[in-house]
Amino acid sequence: MTGFAKLIRTTAFRLLVTYLLVFMVFAAALVAYIAWNTRRVLENQLNETIETEINSLAEQYRLGGPRRLAGTIEQRSRQARGFFYLLTDPRGETMAGNAVDIGSIVGRQPGWHELSYTRTEEGTSEHAFARVRLFKLPNNLTLVVGHDLDDRQRMRMVLRSSMAMSVALVLVLGGIGALVVTRRVLRPVDNMTDAASRIMAGNLSERLPVRGVGDELDRLASHLNLMLNRINDLMTGLKDVSNNIAHDLRTPLTRLRAGAEEALRTARTPEELRAALERTIEDSDTLIKIFNALLMIARAEAGASPGSMTDLDLSTILADVAELYEPVAEEAGMRLVLGETPPAAVKGHRELLGQAIANLIDNAVKYGKPLDAATGEPIVITVDVGSSTVDLSVADRGPGIPAADRERVLGRFVRLEESRARPGSGLGLSLVAAIAHLHGGTIRLEDNGPGVKAVLSLPLAKGMAGATG
Repeated sequence: MTGFAKLIRTTAFRLLVTYLLVFMVFAAALVAYIAWNTRRVLENQLNETIETEINSLAEQYRLGGPRRLAGTIEQRSRQARGFFYLLTDPRGETMAGNAVDIGSIVGRQPGWHELSYTRTEEGTSEHAFARVRLFKLPNNLTLVVGHDLDDRQRMRMVLRSSMAMSVALVLVLGGIGALVVTRRVLRPVDNMTDAASRIMAGNLSERLPVRGVGDELDRLASHLNLMLNRINDLMTGLKDVSNNIAHDLRTPLTRLRAGAEEALRTARTPEELRAALERTIEDSDTLIKIFNALLMIARAEAGASPGSMTDLDLSTILADVAELYEPVAEEAGMRLVLGETPPAAVKGHRELLGQAIANLIDNAVKYGKPLDAATGEPIVITVDVGSSTVDLSVADRGPGIPAADRERVLGRFVRLEESRARPGSGLGLSLVAAIAHLHGGTIRLEDNGPGVKAVLSLPLAKGMAGATG
């Protein structure tokens, strides 16, 4: 396809041509209205002039009769340029005037007429078109006074010429403008198309060019780049999950298989076989928990439609989860303490938010410091409602997390050396981070001096935002 053929097939060019045609129609309508209005004004002025002339001649007839009227008509016929006069007797014979070959005007009804006639001036005859007023005088005399329509004809010719020139000028300038504008619009579109082709060819780091002018093409390119970034993040996450599964699940699967083989080879009594089966079931449950956590992370990172979210009270969800974990904390020698928990309206998924809170409390119970006579410090959970966000914090008094590792532990299957001796898969905080991202929030780990303070920050529901603070 040639460059010109591609140019004229663009939406921008078609829109410009459409606008050009619409503009031409409006311009033609405007010129036609001006022509009609100008003609009406000229016609009214001409009527007034002819009426004035007839009244003057009628006054001459009243003062001096037909002879004086005929003399006045002859005099004015020689002086008035553009006027013509005709005075006829009852038989239709011409008594005075400068118009001949006027046809059957004498037999017409009194009033206004437009007709052609032959005008005689200074020994010359000229065919003309005139607007006339036929007026009946006493003694059955007929007086015709008219004025040629040369001015109107000239005005019509001028308007026709102006319209033709205007249309031609609009076509030329509009066509040039359409080509220039379309080429200007087409260039960034072609650049975006080339970038998209490179992306489809496998260069996933390529992004659509943004010119920085802030027009609709820039907005489209920016949103597409955000979409590409999101797709790249999802693909990177999928790759990481695959790698993590390959590396981190290989050991428990190998241990599961080795335990089964060991039981087949060494077990001699039903009790030994039963113990081996119980260990196999326990290891299988651990693997199932890991896969469930991965599926929940994938669900959270995939996002959900806004319609599937509902208005919830985060403090109510927290109270329910804390009640479930109180026996677990007591068994680990710890105590959960709910601090300030004012109502906090958020828009989200109850199941996912409950899971996130449960993971934070579970981490605090696992890695917090048990109560004893020396410390006696519990796990403290609070809710702080701000002007636009709500912060849910879970603070323990455990060994804490070094500042350099606080971002890293939010990844999948990341476990610090100090925690490898304890049960877990390294997916708890990763799931919390995915759920926070789904709800437009964040998760951050702070120093609790000693211990860790995990803060889940979520945006308030629209009806609640700005109502406090």
